[in-house]
Amino acid sequence: MDPKPKTSIPLWDKKQREEVLSEQQCHNVFPVRGKVYKVLGPMLEATGLKSSVGHVCEINCATGHTLEAEVVGFRAEYTLLMPVGRTVGIAPGDPIRPLSGLPSIRVGNHLLGRVLDGMGKPMDNKPLPATGRVRNIQGIKLNPFDRHIIDRPMQLGVKAMDACLPMGWGQRMGLFAGAGIGKSSLMGMLARNSDAEINVIALIGERSREVREFLDVSLGAEALQNSVVVVVTSDMPPVLRVRAAYIATTIAESFREDGKDVLLMVDSLTRIAQAQREIGLMLGEPPASKGYTPSCFSLMAELLERSGPGVKKGDISAFYTVLIEGDDLQADPVADAAMAILDGHVILDRKLAEQGHFPAINVLRSVSRLDNQLLSSVQMKAVRAFRKKMSQYEHMEDMISIGAYESGTNPELDQVIEVIPAIRSFLQQELKSSSRREESAQGLLQLVSSMTNEESLNETRNVQTFNAAQRARAQ
Repeated sequence: MDPKPKTSIPLWDKKQREEVLSEQQCHNVFPVRGKVYKVLGPMLEATGLKSSVGHVCEINCATGHTLEAEVVGFRAEYTLLMPVGRTVGIAPGDPIRPLSGLPSIRVGNHLLGRVLDGMGKPMDNKPLPATGRVRNIQGIKLNPFDRHIIDRPMQLGVKAMDACLPMGWGQRMGLFAGAGIGKSSLMGMLARNSDAEINVIALIGERSREVREFLDVSLGAEALQNSVVVVVTSDMPPVLRVRAAYIATTIAESFREDGKDVLLMVDSLTRIAQAQREIGLMLGEPPASKGYTPSCFSLMAELLERSGPGVKKGDISAFYTVLIEGDDLQADPVADAAMAILDGHVILDRKLAEQGHFPAINVLRSVSRLDNQLLSSVQMKAVRAFRKKMSQYEHMEDMISIGAYESGTNPELDQVIEVIPAIRSFLQQELKSSSRREESAQGLLQLVSSMTNEESLNETRNVQTFNAAQRARAQ
């Protein structure tokens, strides 16, 4: 006997709902493994469910629709689940059945040029072919001794970064900035100009308006062809915001295993931590710094350590944006934890952004922890001299701007003041423009030569010697 079709039952008709659920169980339409006991905001309590943390379940609502949920914890004899959608329509007694297991995604070249949601489904209204291999989004941890040393410089196409803040293949950097300073624009610039074979971009907690602007304006149709974009907007449940970061990292790992050089960009790490904070607080975790629970920081470490160099050929170089609340870098626990894990940080300064300086990178406050491994000795001397001279100018900038500094007081500072327009021109770049790493480095050497009389830097004027050193370093 065929089971009767699902019927939509009013939520207030309790007797009729129980009769339909009983009939469905008799016909084995929904094999009952558990039942909804209580709804607590975006979280559910279920009874009779035997599933592990992280496993996916399906809730069959009496209204006729199904809803996916993820097991996030336990409390006494109850299982705690978090739906990946709205809880509207869920009622006590609705049956729950476990699905295949942990969340997974089918990876492969068929994902290039596509835009996915937090469940790995296409958002661009195009079908997704059932090809490739299925991977668990939790990933596989690599032995640190199996990873190779980061010694290959990569080209970012941004002069200020290529010259002063070099990045190597497999390095992980943070982009730290407040709201509205230009993080998304800089991310699109890096995706277009870098020499990465594949870009994997995760937009987590973004406004819906900004998603289309990033795809069409910041990224562009040409760069999208070699990219995979995972999007979860700010109105999505916290479990989806966390899952999107895992999905993007899993996709990047699959291309790394294929021997590809991948650039992973996650915007933003702060919103991932905020989503995990919501989950942790609902599970009863004690709040720590600024309400962030301990699981927020353990999740960050677990997620960030998955990127980096591979075992053989293939690397994941990564940029993680961190949204600084109130532009106070020192008082932000997420920024503090991220700096301790990442291999460098790029600080975007609101003061520079207000002056129309793009990209608004504060070179003096930014650091690449692998510059000694990636730069030649000639360029390393130039970078140190550049930082020293710029630090002198920054220390006296207020005095200079109000006319309190007299020319001739400090001959070294006078040299810097003369070339400040050239320095600012060098550190700025048009949004659609690109630059080669060798050209950026050579431009910095010429600036340093004009600011210093040190004999040790006279050799930097020899372009052929410098280019030969750069080619040898790249090999």
